Amino acid sequence: MNLSKKIFDVDTIIIGGGLSGIYAAYLLSQKNKSFVILEARTRIGGRILSTEHQGFFSDLGPSWYWPSINPKIVQLIQSLGLSGFHQFEEGLGRFQNSNGLIQTVSGYDMEPPCWRLSGGMMALITKLCEGIPENAIRLNHPVCEIEKKSTGALVSVGELEKEPWSRFTTKKIILALPPRLAAATILFTPDLSHNLTQAMLRIGTWMAGQAKFCALYEEPYWRQAGLSGQAFSQQGPMGEIHDASNNSQGPYGLTGFVSIPAVQRNHQQRLTEAIFSQLATIYGKPASQPTTFFYQDWARERFTATQFDQPPMYEHPLYHPPAGKTSIWDGTIHFAGTETADQHGGYLEGALTSAERAVMNH
Repeated sequence: MNLSKKIFDVDTIIIGGGLSGIYAAYLLSQKNKSFVILEARTRIGGRILSTEHQGFFSDLGPSWYWPSINPKIVQLIQSLGLSGFHQFEEGLGRFQNSNGLIQTVSGYDMEPPCWRLSGGMMALITKLCEGIPENAIRLNHPVCEIEKKSTGALVSVGELEKEPWSRFTTKKIILALPPRLAAATILFTPDLSHNLTQAMLRIGTWMAGQAKFCALYEEPYWRQAGLSGQAFSQQGPMGEIHDASNNSQGPYGLTGFVSIPAVQRNHQQRLTEAIFSQLATIYGKPASQPTTFFYQDWARERFTATQFDQPPMYEHPLYHPPAGKTSIWDGTIHFAGTETADQHGGYLEGALTSAERAVMNH
């Protein structure tokens, strides 16, 4: 039988295997509901990406949570048997002005205090998946079309204008993608209203235009010099840097965000050399020779960013459900994903609240 012609019937389809989609699946599993997660990438986690080195996981996506204002994340971490640790901030900071001049300044204690997760943020995804049937997650399954039917929807997997790889009929869909990505990559039949489509396209995808790096070392040179690892620069290529070390032991690391706009980040080798040079300028020569270096440009990820995400985002947007809608098509499609949260949008907390809403209204 040609599988591309076969149609699978599933009670609920979750589109997107990031934190929101995986958490929605976890909640449905606890209710003994049947579902399938369709994830376009070859991996789960979405913008959560933790690279491993010597048993330590560096976060190239979200890396912080704030216990004083993130009750759902804290509760989930505890219930999964995970633990976190306070972001290292002890010591002096560095500031580099637009002329390249380096100044040593007092530390930038973040308020409220932020924490990192032992095992990296991917530990959340890994633990949640222990409560999800393994055969419920389908990788390499990019959704290209959603067609409204009298009793639900028909979901096609593959590429637009080509024969779908597979199709699913379902009564409910949890759309756990950034709204902009969904509007730009999925054909809805019938068309969504103009107002809703425009609202979805206007919602910027958090981190989609960002590039992040992590440099790991055997020794914390900056700490030994009385520095916290925090630095801000008006010159670049790095605009913001923080300590990214393991908790109370090695490996030790520096992480941060590249301030160069996405359209100018075309030569990774050249950019890496510029990062090493700037690290040496700020922290001393040993910082230019990390034992391991990781780099992730989210603007190059076609399952995260669209052409609309290339310009840099300088302020955190005020997120909310697109056009005020939490569901469409008579409750067939429910919006999830952190950009659709009406509180803590763009953060991990928002991913959880939107998933809970989608499952509760499901």
